[in-house]
Amino acid sequence: MVFFTNDYCIGAAPEILERLQSDNLIRQPGYGTDPVCQSAKEKIRKACRAPEADVFFVTGGTQTNQLVIDTVLEPYEGVIAARTGHVAVHEAGAIEYSGHKVIELPGHEGKVDAGELESYLTGFEQEEAREHMVAPGMVYISHPTEYGTLYTKDELKTLRKVCDGHGIRLYLDGARLAYALCAQGTDVTLPDISKLADVFYIGGTKCGALFGEAIVFPKGDAPSHYVTRIKQHGALLAKGWLLGIQFETLFTDGLYYKLGEHADRMADRIRKELERLGYPFLIETTTNQIFIILKNEQLDAFRAIVCAEVWEVPDSAHTAIRICTSWATTEQEIKSLLLCVKPFPKINGNDNQ
Repeated sequence: MVFFTNDYCIGAAPEILERLQSDNLIRQPGYGTDPVCQSAKEKIRKACRAPEADVFFVTGGTQTNQLVIDTVLEPYEGVIAARTGHVAVHEAGAIEYSGHKVIELPGHEGKVDAGELESYLTGFEQEEAREHMVAPGMVYISHPTEYGTLYTKDELKTLRKVCDGHGIRLYLDGARLAYALCAQGTDVTLPDISKLADVFYIGGTKCGALFGEAIVFPKGDAPSHYVTRIKQHGALLAKGWLLGIQFETLFTDGLYYKLGEHADRMADRIRKELERLGYPFLIETTTNQIFIILKNEQLDAFRAIVCAEVWEVPDSAHTAIRICTSWATTEQEIKSLLLCVKPFPKINGNDNQ
């Protein structure tokens, strides 16, 4: 079996493990008050070009999304997301569990459309019965999206303009941010995100860390008593320096970008070969996620060799599979995958979709 199910199926980058080992017996104060966490925060501020940013470390993505959304929104507010967005689909109702409705808009290759957002917000403001409805208080997007697609800088600027026009916040989920920042053709940088989002997070769990995410309020306007709020959500790690060590290492000598670039490069090699073999794609991507369409009769044989996730069923005869590379994907894994992939079946020269 070759393993391409996800990008968090292996431990941590060797540089992080070495640092954890070297610092293992150094005594540190708890709850992120240690000098390592402070150093990591400064490196993130520098990378974001946001010297006033508030930075907080927590352990996982769902925890981060629930924490940010719950602490930024008022009790009567909800968060807008694409129907395919992570908070709408894959977080087991964690946002609703905290008392905030996820307000779904159509997803366009995983993205929220600014025009549809504008129409929804205008319609809400004109609704006479809006006092009986959940008020939209935030827009949630992810970069990359659940479908591995990317926002352009102009798209982010337009979303920012719509949010400003209606007085709501823009939150960017960066669980796989390294793979977005390093994708070919992207024009969005970390400083761009810092300028355009009210709050975002830099993913570590899926991008080379053992665990951990860095929440960034780039304007330094985190809700008051934020450490207290983190603890109320059960998200304050006593051994906070373990998070600090990981992010300080990721943001030393460009490691975060090196790891992201590696995963994208490996995915591009797979993508080009599958395209040569005639495999159709559910969606075109440039990040570390590849979505190919298989005929149903191919599915069992393919999954007997390649460990990959069933993503969706586009029609009764086909199934879409996600192949996901990571910072740790090896040359040998790529070769093993490509050796076991046969040309896509053809009938009379056509792919019979």
